[in-house]
Amino acid sequence: MSFLLFIDESGHDQRITPYEVWGGIAIHASKLWAFISAVRTLEQSVFGAYLHQYGSEIKGSKLLQKERFEWAKQGPKMEEGARRKHALNFLNSTIQNRTPRRDEFTAFGQACITMSEGVIHLLNSHDAKVFASLIPHLPKPKTVPPEYLRKDQVFLLERYFYFLEGEKEMGLLVMDETEKNSERQFVRRLERYFTQTVPGRQRTQWIVPAPLFVESDMAYGVQVADLCIYCLNWAWRRGRRMVLPTRPEIEPFVSLLERSMWHGDGYREGKVFKTHGIVYVPDPYERR
Repeated sequence: MSFLLFIDESGHDQRITPYEVWGGIAIHASKLWAFISAVRTLEQSVFGAYLHQYGSEIKGSKLLQKERFEWAKQGPKMEEGARRKHALNFLNSTIQNRTPRRDEFTAFGQACITMSEGVIHLLNSHDAKVFASLIPHLPKPKTVPPEYLRKDQVFLLERYFYFLEGEKEMGLLVMDETEKNSERQFVRRLERYFTQTVPGRQRTQWIVPAPLFVESDMAYGVQVADLCIYCLNWAWRRGRRMVLPTRPEIEPFVSLLERSMWHGDGYREGKVFKTHGIVYVPDPYERR
């Protein structure tokens, strides 16, 4: 059996979010279907339908945008059945060509928050681990060759390798299918790293070097990865260099994620050290 690391990006357009994040969730193949089934059941319980039926997804930018919290606070916390009924009416309002009522806005806001909390609890109960690397928004230097794999991405693969080695299991990389040219470029960078660098060749001992690409609306794992790294982008801060403001309403979700963040042992040049699944890299292009 093996682990699957579902990877997504947050903030790579360098416009709204404070940082750029690359990362996701690792879950064992034996628990994947149970996890996906549990997420689907939760989705039905919360919204009364699957979001993809309405052109939406379980993504951080959709579930946890600021207006969802504003809607949720418009009224008292709803009982589960009433919330599901009104949230479903909210989803159907576009099809019915009408403006949602106030209680439908409130229910949908509360449903989005409940869904996000529930997904994170499911990560914990299915022993999933969160890995991510954060960097500030920086322009890529013109001197950097196109085949260069950024340091933050190398660090994430390094930590995934340490995790897999501790588990004595192989690991796959599963990514969102986006723009074809950027996918090919990324695959070439990965291929070069895994075949032409000493650390990369070493890490193929546990990481299968060829990533799998899927459409995010077909892969709940990628959508959940997006939710996790969205939360990290807006509320995870460590050290003096991470000075950009947080969204306080997102901070409780990061606290829930703490249980799923991987911590373990790494090694370099014969020395063992403590390392972590979440890392901040101030400059992904500078030499080590």
